[in-house]
Parts: sequence; structure tokens; C-alpha cells
Amino acid sequence: MSCETLNSALLPHLEGVEKDQICVVADKCLIRHPMWTGAQAPHEWPVLWLEVTEENKSLDTVSRIWDFLFEHAITRHGLLICIGGGALTDMGGFAAATYKRGMNYINVPTTLLAMIDASSGGKTGINYRGIKNSIGAFAVPRATVLCPEWLTTLSPQQFLSGFAEMLKTGLIDSSALWNSLLQYDLDKMDTTSLFPLIADCMAVKQRIVAHDPQENGMRKVLNFGHTFGHALERKMQVPHGYAVLYGMIAELYLSVTRLNCPRELLQQLTRLMLQYYGKPACKCSDRDQLLALMRQDKKNEHAVDINCTLLQAVGAPLINQSIGSSDANEALDYLFSL
Repeated sequence: MSCETLNSALLPHLEGVEKDQICVVADKCLIRHPMWTGAQAPHEWPVLWLEVTEENKSLDTVSRIWDFLFEHAITRHGLLICIGGGALTDMGGFAAATYKRGMNYINVPTTLLAMIDASSGGKTGINYRGIKNSIGAFAVPRATVLCPEWLTTLSPQQFLSGFAEMLKTGLIDSSALWNSLLQYDLDKMDTTSLFPLIADCMAVKQRIVAHDPQENGMRKVLNFGHTFGHALERKMQVPHGYAVLYGMIAELYLSVTRLNCPRELLQQLTRLMLQYYGKPACKCSDRDQLLALMRQDKKNEHAVDINCTLLQAVGAPLINQSIGSSDANEALDYLFSL
């Protein structure tokens, strides 16, 4: 798949929307991107450029988006186009979901992580009180527009962060997808050969979300690696995908020791970590702080629980696995020993 222009990619999704009822919110880092310059971008609509970081993924930034929509007299029948990475699409989607009790929005993910994770599925939100995505809403975008050209300028770190979410998808889905991802050459990072795998991973997520749009049951399989991962992300200040990969190793360790999941999966993922992602910059003395962070996770059903998704095998995840402090400490000790 290729997008000759961003305008042409968006056009099929704009039917029935008045031109003066369309606004764009975009990550400021994209202002000189080849996909935005020249005649390629939707320059005819007003654009709000935002500096996007995890620190300003906040209510203040969402308020700026609301103000922008009010200033352009956008009604609830308008359309907000969100162009950027996962933090941008999360905030833009949340602003749209709450503006005048809900308006349509389109996501144009510009990072691999956003394509695989944040831009589809309808989860929107912001960080609050230091807790990732703790305030939000379910609001499915009108469309998610993929253009592989955005990926050509990603840094290796951004690429690897997104690929970690692809690995997660392979583990929860099937041996076929997992093995295809293992065969992908991370040394070359070729976007052309990667795009069919992106489509496969997105199809997995869309199939799961269609059955459980508000995460009452099976959608929780998508949280594999995220209970430990979110705590590690906050403690270490690393890219989301790196933290999720570390979290997957911890949760795979528990899957092996508690559910007899094949140890080969843990070994395969550990090799990828050591070769491409590096070891987590945490130590055993950080365990208490990490456990406290995990107990704040929004996936927990009770205040003292730590709720995980674990694996019996590739494609056989088990949701709502409650673990205690001793199990969590053992998994962290394993991760930090690598």
C-alpha cells in the first residue's frame, strides 16, 4: 500500500462532511516531513500544531484542542483529523469523544507504534496524576488511514518500539504470525516488506476489538506485557514499545513457571531483547516502586490485585491472571538478571 498524497488517502473518508467543518491536529515534529510539504498535505483546513510528549499528554493539551474546535465553530457533526504518533491520536481522539458529547475523528498514524497500537481500536485518553492513560473514553475513529511513507523517517528506536507491539500481537495470535515476525530482518528495517505484517497485526486487533469493543473480556489479551510494561515505562522513561517488550519477558517468565508455556518463546524474545533493545536499566532494589506502580494499573479489578494476561502457548492467552507480590518479584528478578 502506498499513499500518493495525504489528501488522496483522506478523501474517501470525508463524504458528507462540510469542508468548513474539518480541522486538523498534528504533531509539530511533522511540519517538514515529506508527507506534509508541497501539495501532499490537507493545507486547505485549519491545523493546530502541538508539541507532543508523554509529559504534555494532559488535560491542558486537550483543552487547547477544544479551544481550537470552538474557535473554528466546529459542530458535533464536524470532523477532526489527528496526524501523529500514539500520544497525539490518543489526545485527539479523547478531545473528539468529549467535544459537544462526541464528534467524528480520523486517525493518521505516523509511527509504527501508532499504526499497530494506538490509532485503531477506539481507546482514547490522557495521562493523569502520573498514571498512563488513566483518564479516557472508548470512541472508535471514523477511519484509520495508513501511509507507509511516514515510516521512512523513523529513528531505529521508534521503529523498534513499534515492532515490539507487533511481536506482542504475534504471541497472542498464532504461530504463523509469530514466526513471520521472527523472520523479519531487523537489521535492514525495510518498510516495504514490513507493511504486509503491519496489515496482519492490525487485522488481529480489529478482529478482537470487534468482539469486545469496551474491554469487558477477550480484548484484555491485547494487554499482554503491559502490566509490567507500564510500570517499567514510568520508572525508566523509555519508549512504550521497549517497556512492553521488557514486560512481555516478565510475563512470559510467569507463563512458563505457572502455566507451562513453552520456554522456547521466552528464549526467543530474550534473544531479540539482548540483540536489539538492550537490558532494562532497573535493578532489584527498584522492585517495591515497580510493584506500587503495577497496583495502580487501570486493568486491576481490586486495589491489592496485580492483573496480567499470560500465555499457555502462542495464540493461547489467558486474561485476568491475578499475581501476588512474590510472583511479581520473581519475574522482575529474572528480567533484571539477563
